[in-house]
Amino acid sequence: MEITVIASSSIDEGIGSWDLKTGTEQLQFKPCASPSHGLTAVGEKFLASSQLSARNTSGSIFYWSWTKPQAEVKSYPVEPIKALAANNEGTYLVGGGISGDIYLWEVATGKLLKKWHGHYRSVTCLVFSGDDSLLVSGSQDGSIRVWSLIRLFDDFQRQQGNTLYEHNFNEHTMSVTDIVIDYGGCNAVIISSSEDRTCKVWSLSRGKLLKNIIFPSVINALALDPGGCVFYAGARDSKIYIGAINATSKYGTQVLGSVSEKGKAITCLAYCADGNLLISGSEDGVVCVWDPKSLRHVRTLIHAKGSRKGPVNNIQIVRKTIVANSNKTQVSWKTRGALIPPPLEKYERPVEDTMDGIVTVDPPPFSDVPVYSSFLSADLIDEQVRELQQQGSAATEMEMERLKLEYKRSLQMNEQWQKNYENLLQVVMEEEQIGGIN
Repeated sequence: MEITVIASSSIDEGIGSWDLKTGTEQLQFKPCASPSHGLTAVGEKFLASSQLSARNTSGSIFYWSWTKPQAEVKSYPVEPIKALAANNEGTYLVGGGISGDIYLWEVATGKLLKKWHGHYRSVTCLVFSGDDSLLVSGSQDGSIRVWSLIRLFDDFQRQQGNTLYEHNFNEHTMSVTDIVIDYGGCNAVIISSSEDRTCKVWSLSRGKLLKNIIFPSVINALALDPGGCVFYAGARDSKIYIGAINATSKYGTQVLGSVSEKGKAITCLAYCADGNLLISGSEDGVVCVWDPKSLRHVRTLIHAKGSRKGPVNNIQIVRKTIVANSNKTQVSWKTRGALIPPPLEKYERPVEDTMDGIVTVDPPPFSDVPVYSSFLSADLIDEQVRELQQQGSAATEMEMERLKLEYKRSLQMNEQWQKNYENLLQVVMEEEQIGGIN
């Protein structure tokens, strides 16, 4: 499977792309001057990036198809958007404004489904949970908030004066620079970095601080090892530190090691699980590929050439097989004669134009499955999906996307247990045969 690395800069140098295995440079997408955390692959169907504005008075978000270098769709939100994120299926796009407001759009139609005030200052990063049911936002004010997408559309909660967020973390004393979430289900953790030179590990289910890790330098970027034991932290002193997630002490410096890159500050990180490679971007416009096990440098990718080198501030990993078939996945908007969905709307539509009613999805009374459980039973998920298909609201569609993803994971888990059972049975039979011979 071919893997593509894409990277962008804060100055107008476009989005570079390379084959991760060979390092061969591919198509370059222009124009693009994106802020940190402002680049995302929307369901890996097309590219989206927020754009920096010199005056900070208006915002813009550009779309690129995988086959054309020029931006095909341009949207103009009411304010500059910094952080940008899409859910796994690419059905929703979320942007964080410099005012602290957060915007949720439906990709296929461009409708602004929801706008809410998330933070007191600019939103610096946004990330979805593994099942897309939660959104985590970080801010320049140092706060981190966890949002349930279903709860955001519950007018009853708002009428009761309840807060819209699930958790509110305020332990960082300076701006949040990055956030990552592991795939631990009910044991999932959030790791955040800040300009206060700390990384903090939070329990997603309990909403509490688990660990505070102090680093020698400000951490700009984070990446998780798939094993879930360590994380990588890119620092302003040009080093990539390796931090322990499961160290025993709650506070203190827990750094397993570091990879020193002879250059400028590390600005962004990404981990490719398929090849077990760590990719870093730096202020000097260089993208480096590392082997995290041997701590060795594999290859270097140059984002910009010549004297006008700008910092690489975003890196994304894209599977080429999905890119090659991206036209087949764009059915919802291709029927209108477009290869990319329409522009994003500036304002929310009246409630009657966007939603048929608020739907509150409660777990069945007979189910004792905890809220943050990794897997629900396939039969239960299938039943809930059928019930939700009979209702029509934005909140319902989000819940359906989450349930479908859980359904796929349940089937995969069932197959894995079946394989384990067959392997165990084979071992028992072989031992019985050996015992009979003896």
